[in-house]
Amino acid sequence: AMRALAAPLTRVLAPPTRAYSRGPRSRARIAAMNTTKTPPHDGDVEPWYPIGTPGVPWTEAQREQWRASVEAPKRSHADEVLAKLEPLKSRYDVFKYGALPYDADDPERYPLLAVRTRGFDPSNGKPCVLVTGGVHGYETSGVQGAIRFLETKCEDFVHDFNVLVAPCVSPWGYERVQRWNARAVDPNRSFADRHADESKFLGALVDAQGVGTWMVHVDLHETTDTDETEFRPAKAARDGEYIAPDVIPDGFYTVGNSEDPKPDFQRDVIDAVSKVTHIAPSVDGKIIGEPVTQPGVINYPVRELGLCASVTNARYVTTTEVYPDSPKCTDDQCNDAQVAAVAAALTHVKRVEKI
Repeated sequence: AMRALAAPLTRVLAPPTRAYSRGPRSRARIAAMNTTKTPPHDGDVEPWYPIGTPGVPWTEAQREQWRASVEAPKRSHADEVLAKLEPLKSRYDVFKYGALPYDADDPERYPLLAVRTRGFDPSNGKPCVLVTGGVHGYETSGVQGAIRFLETKCEDFVHDFNVLVAPCVSPWGYERVQRWNARAVDPNRSFADRHADESKFLGALVDAQGVGTWMVHVDLHETTDTDETEFRPAKAARDGEYIAPDVIPDGFYTVGNSEDPKPDFQRDVIDAVSKVTHIAPSVDGKIIGEPVTQPGVINYPVRELGLCASVTNARYVTTTEVYPDSPKCTDDQCNDAQVAAVAAALTHVKRVEKI
């Protein structure tokens, strides 16, 4: 999720949850877990996280304690991602661009794969497009939506665009259903200086394509209930802060680049996705605390925040945010919403740029 978490923080909401399946049964389990009582608190301050001392940043030992607490995989990157990329080799160039160094016994345990349209060449006259998923490993439809786009829609655009897809930027996080990487670092706040392994490898991949100016970058994300119940409390504990309660948007929205928001581009993405799933309403004119510029759209300074959306100099940039915990949508609809967003982005650019 895109929340900047830069404002002063005042209240931890609830104990963290560990749910990762998103069927009705797991939603009920999340609801039950979120009713757990928190420890005694003083006034409206309710610190709760099982690691660290409230108000005191984590030590390195506490970061290691956090990693140990989430180390057991909950799903398989090999089965759910790598196996789905294998059949695509008959249509695209599928290649490795690195491996995350999080398993000393097996340096290849977390390979990073990219998929590129055949004949990708910045000098061939076709605009270049980047699609990224799984920068936050727990955001399932970012990964599965990127793969589904390759399976179902990408070939509709190969005559007009060079397309590069990095479907799972954070495989360690994907397996553990975690926002952070193994070092308790948020990859999606690390692109300014590429200090995380995930941003370092993805940045090197982008640089290696030799593209002068990218035309489009679509970064696929989710906003989940666990943003409030686990990941924001974890960040507050790690950084020695407190968090204020916030509202999880019930529906899809996009985040544009405040330096060049491209409102018509964002609107076409929203319109296309609205045919697949519902669009998030604003609360007091805001979504996740940011002013809504049009239905379902907010803007962030992506470069200043070091977001993945800044990894290229693309002219058209959007970050998608699916809400997978809504009773109004299924996992398939979440994946299809990501596909619709990418397809709409390319269709808009093709029309506007007369490609």
